[in-house]
Amino acid sequence: MAAVHLRPFHSLALPAARTTANPNWLHLPAKPRAGNNRSARLALLVCSASDPATPAAPSSSSSSSGDKNGAAAAAARWAAWIPRAAVGGVGPEQVLRLISGAAATPICQFVDSPRTFLHSVDPRVKLVWLLALVVLPARSNIYMRFGLVVGLALLSMWVLPNHVWKDQLGRVTLLSGIIFIMLGFGADGAPSLLQTRTPPLSVLGVPNIPFSLSGYSYTIMKLGPLQFTRKGLAVASTSACLSFAIFQSASLCLTTTTPEQLASALWWFMIPLKLIGVPVPEIVLTLLLSLRFINLVFDEVRNSALAIVTRRIDWKNLATMETIDIFFNYVQRIFKNIFDHAEQISKAMIARGYRGDPNNHKIYFLTESSFRIVDAFSLLCLFALMGLASFSDRLA
Repeated sequence: MAAVHLRPFHSLALPAARTTANPNWLHLPAKPRAGNNRSARLALLVCSASDPATPAAPSSSSSSSGDKNGAAAAAARWAAWIPRAAVGGVGPEQVLRLISGAAATPICQFVDSPRTFLHSVDPRVKLVWLLALVVLPARSNIYMRFGLVVGLALLSMWVLPNHVWKDQLGRVTLLSGIIFIMLGFGADGAPSLLQTRTPPLSVLGVPNIPFSLSGYSYTIMKLGPLQFTRKGLAVASTSACLSFAIFQSASLCLTTTTPEQLASALWWFMIPLKLIGVPVPEIVLTLLLSLRFINLVFDEVRNSALAIVTRRIDWKNLATMETIDIFFNYVQRIFKNIFDHAEQISKAMIARGYRGDPNNHKIYFLTESSFRIVDAFSLLCLFALMGLASFSDRLA
C-alpha cells in the first residue's frame, strides 16, 4: 500500500516546527531573486508516494542533486507566474485600490481624442447599428455570432485608446466567458435522473441500429458529472455573444458620441410617438441627465476610495466588524455625495427657469445632424452584414 505524505512549505516569517525530517520529503528551495519572496511564501504541497514500512532506496548523489535542482527551478517558474494578490492575499486596502483604479478608466463616457471616423458618424445611424447588433447575435448561427464578437473586438482596438479598450475588453470578455461556461455546462450538463421504461432492443427482438460513421456526437465534452453538449453550446454561445455585443457596442457608442447627440437622435426617432401621447420631452430630458450623471458617479466612487487609502489605516489591527463598518461608511458616503450632486443639479435647473414641464421648457442640444458619405457607407455595411447573416443561415 502506497502512502502519500503532504508537507506544506510555510512563509519564512513563521517559526519552523520542530519535527523530524522524513527522507521521503522533497525540499524545494526558492530561486534566488532580489526583493522577491513570493516563492518562499507560497504554500506548496509536495506528494511523495512510497511504502511507509520500507525505507526509500538510496540513489546516487548526482541524480538526487539533479532532481532537486529541476524541482527547484520548476517551483520558481510557477511562483513567478502567480500574481501577488494570490500569494499575499487580498486585503481591504487592495480592494479599495482596485475600485479606485477601475473607476479611473472612462466607462461609458465620451472620449474626444483621438478622433476617429466613428466620431463623425451620425448618431441616428449609430442607434440603428445598436439595434441590429442586439438582433443579429440572437438570430444568426454560431459562426456569425463569433464573427460579430471578433469584429467588435477589432473595431474597439482600432478606435479606442489603448488604456480604454484593454480595460473594457478585459471586463466584457471575462463576463462573457463566465456566462459561456455556466450555461454551457448548466443548460444540458446534468444527466437526467429519469430512466426510460422502454425495454432494450434485444428483449424486443429488434436488431440494433448501427452507429453513424460520420462521427457525430451529441456530447462534446465531459467534466466529472457534468457534460458539455451541442444544446449547451448553442445556448452558451448565444447568451455569451449577445452579452458581449450589447455591452461592447453600447460602450463604443457612448465613447464616440456626446450625450447631446444621443438625445437629439432619440428625439428624432420618437417624434411620431408624441401623436399617441408619449411624453417624449420627459424621456429625452431624463436620458440627457442620466448620461451627464454617469461621470459624477464614477468620480465619487474613485474619490471616496482614494480618501480611505490615503489615510493609511492599519487594517491588521482592526477587528472584522470594524473593517465591515468602514466599508459600510464608504458606501454610505458615496450615496450621500451622489444625492448632494442631484440636489445641486435640480437647484441649478430651477434657477434657469425649469418648472417641471418639459413641454414648456425648450431643450437645446447644441448639435446639428447631417447625413454624409460616411453615414451612407455605414448603412451599406449594415445591409451587407444582414445579407451575410441570412445567407449563412441558409447554408447552415
